[in-house]
This record gives sequence, structure tokens and C-alpha cells, in this order.
Amino acid sequence: MMLPTLDLGSLAAAAATVFVFLALRRFVDFRARAKAIGPDLPGFRLTGWPLPLPAPWKRLRGVSASGRWLWERKYETFAGFGLDICSTVSALPRVWAGILVADPAVVKEVTSARNRFPKAVQFYRLLAVFGPNIIASEFDEHKKFRKAVAPCFSERNNRLVWDETIKIVLGLFETEEWRGKSTVELDHCVKITIPIALFVIGVAGFGRQVSWDADTAIPKGHVMPFKEALNVASLNLRVPMLLPRWATQLRASWAHAALAFDDLNVYMKEMIRQRRDAVVREERFDLFSGLLEAADDSKDQLTDEELIGNVFVFLIAGHETTAHTLAFTFGLLALYQDEQEKLYQHITSVVAADGTMPAYEEMGRLTYSLAVFYETLRLYPPVTNIAKYAAEDSVFTTTATHPDGTYSPKQVVVPKNTFIGISITGMHYNPRYWDNPNEFRPSRFLSEYPRDAFMPFSAGARACIGRKFFETEGLAILTTLIHRYKITLKDNPEWKGLTVEQKREQLLRAKPVLTLT
Repeated sequence: MMLPTLDLGSLAAAAATVFVFLALRRFVDFRARAKAIGPDLPGFRLTGWPLPLPAPWKRLRGVSASGRWLWERKYETFAGFGLDICSTVSALPRVWAGILVADPAVVKEVTSARNRFPKAVQFYRLLAVFGPNIIASEFDEHKKFRKAVAPCFSERNNRLVWDETIKIVLGLFETEEWRGKSTVELDHCVKITIPIALFVIGVAGFGRQVSWDADTAIPKGHVMPFKEALNVASLNLRVPMLLPRWATQLRASWAHAALAFDDLNVYMKEMIRQRRDAVVREERFDLFSGLLEAADDSKDQLTDEELIGNVFVFLIAGHETTAHTLAFTFGLLALYQDEQEKLYQHITSVVAADGTMPAYEEMGRLTYSLAVFYETLRLYPPVTNIAKYAAEDSVFTTTATHPDGTYSPKQVVVPKNTFIGISITGMHYNPRYWDNPNEFRPSRFLSEYPRDAFMPFSAGARACIGRKFFETEGLAILTTLIHRYKITLKDNPEWKGLTVEQKREQLLRAKPVLTLT
């Protein structure tokens, strides 16, 4: 009996035929999606990598237009097209069609009509690595989480945030590195903003006091102190999100981060058990206790996994965003000394003569502190893009800008299942709404400003539920530190002869990952 022979030439021809067929089908699908989204809507036609996702490169023409590249261009992308909406169609890994929006009126329509334009949760699945949570959910699941989470962000919690934050910053001034010194040098501002934000989320988020003093006690059943587990986890949030468990063992730092996450998980499970088993429950106002209480009292009780998943989101939102926003704030104040002097004079007019910081109830008097904070958030928003999608066919009306400076309305067709990227930086740097948008000018927030074009906290039903927590902590840190210290730049030789804007470009170089860092 003769065995059949293997004709490699025929196999190669068959494989080539299949490849050509699939490529042609992909090309036809690509052209159809590009036509459906509007042949006269300018934008990007790409081989791959959708716009809302970060990419390790800036841009490969005709291949990708990454979130990093869009952040660096800010409003320039839209200005080049003469529209506050542009399109993007990519072929790989599948045919993907979307629009990018920097028109506040259209953004308001998108964020107000939740059923028509739901959140594209597939872009946020990485945040669910610790468990289902309020950010990586939509519809009934999101309503369940928001109902449980909302009561945690109470006035009592905000007062706790204010009091503890001031105590933590004053404690910094008493550490060995700061006590009695008129000048303190730092190579990077996050060396203080990260631990301050960490200590605040420790006490106001988890109900655990964390101090500047060394904490070396390792409780039974743990591999590191709570402070270390919280610190290592907060600095390595991307490790469990981006790496499979086996890959974390390839580097010592990744393995240590994985160990910290495991240990922090054990700490939280112990806290859940201890507080549920307590005969007399102590009255607490931290987020963890509030969420635990809401979870137990709700008809739709949260599982321990959902509880921990939402607490980890508090850690990400309450730690990373605050630390980096404050670093940007201090950098801007160091560059613009006249603005820092205005802020200092305002703070001294509010702070008591004996140096006692204002109480939480007086926070509303710190108008210039809030203006500085808002202007920083306009220039360096924590999230640069928000992903939505069209659940039905829609038509948006935007404004076209013509070369002669005139405007005219333009309708944009948005087919069902089109992804919608809300460009926060596109709106924040749009000269139609902000005079000299690249300029650091806090005073623009002391009077009426274009609120629909200012969206660092998102908007609508998906607006940031922890906004007051974030603002309270940020104002307390900013006010307490500026009242005591003046921030200046080191006299680096490489900055000699540079303008303030050129120094700012180097000093505050940033890139969007989970948040702008």
C-alpha cells in the first residue's frame, strides 16, 4: 500500500488563497465601515490600534494614532481637520470604527443619554482584575455598585479626609528630613505627594492609620506590614493588570508586587471579617467601613470579591490621581512664581494668625486654592480620553471652522456600534472655549467659565463619585504646604537660557497610562 504524498506547493497555494480571501473580506468590511461613518468626515484610516487605547509608541502614520500621541497634540488634531469631531477606522485586530469628540455640546449629549451611549466597558476590563467594580461596569451592575458606593462619600468622610490630610502634612514637617529646615530639596515631587496620598487613603479609605514613622510589625499570617503592602501595591498597579500570574515571577520587582497584592488582599479580608464579627461596631467614617455597611444593608448585597474590587478602585482613583495631580500643581507653581505668590497671599488671608489651618467648614473660602487646582486639572487631566459607544444610529451636529475664520454647522452620522472617544484634552485646550489655552492662568476659574468644556471628573450619570474626596484632599495638601514653604526650581545647568514654557515642557513631561503620570 502506498502512502499519500504531501504536496507542499499545493498547501502553500491553498494557504495563500485563504489569506487573500480573508484580506479581501477585511478590506471590503473596512471600506464599508469607513463609508458608513461618513466619507466627508476627516480623520485617520489605520492598519491597527484603536484610538482610546494606550500604545507604546507615539504614532505610526497609517498604522496607529495612540493615546500618547493624541495627548501630546491636544487640540491640534482637531484644528488640523477644521472640526471638533474626527473619525478613525482601523483594520486590525478587527475592523474598528470610531469618532473622537472635542465638542462640549456633543459631549454633553453623549454623557446625558446613557442608554443611547453606554460606557465601552471592554476598554476598562483591566481594572476588574481585583474584582467587579463601579468603573468597569455598566447598566444594572453599575447601578448596584453606585447604590452601595454613593453613601460612603459623605460629609463625615470628607471632614475626615480634611482633618487627617492636614495632620499628615504637618507630620511631614516634623520628620527628620524636614524638621527645622528652611530649605528641603527633592529630585521629584512625587517623593512627597505619593506617600501623603497613600497615608490619606490609608486612614480615610481603609480606616488604618499610616504614619511617617517606620512600621516594621508583620502580623501573623502576613509577609509584610500593612503600610508596605499598601505602598508597594499602589506603586505597581499595572503589574497584575498587564501581566499573567506566571509572568510576575520573571522579575524580582514584579514578584514583590504580586506578593504585596496578595498580602493586601489578605488584610482586607481580615478587615471584612473583623468588622462583621464585632459585637459592638465602632462608628467609622472611612470608605471601607461605609462600603461594608452599605453592602451588608443592601438588598443586593455585594460579595466579598465585589467589595474588594471597589476598594481597590478607591486605591487607584484616590491615590494615583491625587499624587500626580499635585505633582503637576507644584511644578506649575514653581514655574510661575507670580501665581504662587497670589496663592500664598490668598492662603495667609484665610489661615488664622497663629497658623492654625482652616476647619473643613471653611474650605469654601479657599477660592484661589481651588482655582489653582482646577487650572492644573484643565492642563493635566487625570484621564485624557473616555470611551463610549453608540447603541443606536445617531446624528450629531457640530461646528466646522473655515480658513477665513467663519463657522458653519455640520452634521456627523454615527452608525450603531461606533465607538466614541471623548477627548478631554481636546476640550480643555480648545481655543473656542479657553482664551490662550496653553497658558497657566488660575484666575479663569474665579468667575464664570465654560463648565461644559471642563470635564476632569467626567459628567452625567458616570461622573466621578469621589470628586469631593479628591478636591478636599488636594486643597488640604496644597494649602498646608504652600502656607509653610515656597516652591522653587533647582538651578539646573541644562535649563539655562530656556523660556518658562520650554522649562515646563521638560519638567512636566507626561504620558497617559492608567492615568496621566
